Amino acid sequence: MTLRPHPSVLVIVLLAGVFAGAHLVAAGPNVWKAPRTPDGHPDLQGYWTNDSVTPAERDPELGNKEYFTPQESAAFLKRRMDRIQNQARNDIHYDDSIWQGENYSREANLRTSLVFDPPDGRLPALTPDARVRDAARTDARRTGPSDSAASRSLAERCISWGNVGPPMLPPNYNANMQIIQTRDHVVIRHEMMHDARIIAMNGAPHVGPNVRMLAGDARGHWEGDTLVVETTNFTNSTNFRGAPQTTRQDIFASDGMRVVERFTRVDATTIQYDFTVTDPKTWTRSWSGSVPMRSFEGPIYEYACHEGNYGLANILRGARVQESEDRRESN
Repeated sequence: MTLRPHPSVLVIVLLAGVFAGAHLVAAGPNVWKAPRTPDGHPDLQGYWTNDSVTPAERDPELGNKEYFTPQESAAFLKRRMDRIQNQARNDIHYDDSIWQGENYSREANLRTSLVFDPPDGRLPALTPDARVRDAARTDARRTGPSDSAASRSLAERCISWGNVGPPMLPPNYNANMQIIQTRDHVVIRHEMMHDARIIAMNGAPHVGPNVRMLAGDARGHWEGDTLVVETTNFTNSTNFRGAPQTTRQDIFASDGMRVVERFTRVDATTIQYDFTVTDPKTWTRSWSGSVPMRSFEGPIYEYACHEGNYGLANILRGARVQESEDRRESN
């Protein structure tokens, strides 16, 4: 899927060099050239963030409006940051809201949504089978949300926050990653939930259909200066979230999902990340999105989600206490 830059984006690139459009790097005679690894491919290594003020899905009121004007984008950012600062007064993640305020101002993404295909910027309709699966999950959450640890979300169980994907959609916070690159492998080490995604680059085929993984089985290759990654072999429990400021993890795929990602380093501080998701068991058509990844100075610190996980234990303990009180009242 080819990105279609708004004319105003070209102006921004020429004047400030801040927009991360994969097809805009040739906007002048002095074309930036990516540094190379010893094997001759673009060097993607370093610390990156995909933290974004841009929502995963477009506001329906915007219809097929793919890009904001710079003025509209600035107004949208201000509304977003005002909301974050208001929430931060009573939010334990106040320090992160400060970090977001410093970084969102450098995002320079004029898209109205990360999803750009379908043209309305919304996820496609679910298939009939997917609607049945979704209804069953909704019933399970309503009737026994605290029956056991397995009844809680993957995030609450410190298994996955949904940001690793693929596709890699930004989480609420800690949207940072480190890319490590060799001839035969690319590793994407995420801050949130300390996941490390290993992408084989040695031409090996995908694992057999009987092997299933939450983040799938990734195989990569180079197409010119673009790293292309195909991931298959997902599970029926694979889920991910939208962005920003959403705790939802209700975007579930099936074991038939296939994701193709494209990583293109377009300047010294930007990797353009594009993806296409295909899952005939879940959606009536494929869908695509685009997220600029911005460099920052590391390191990435440990994310200690498993520090006893007192929250999960107390959720289950509180549910048992409530059940005991209900039984006493009924007797």
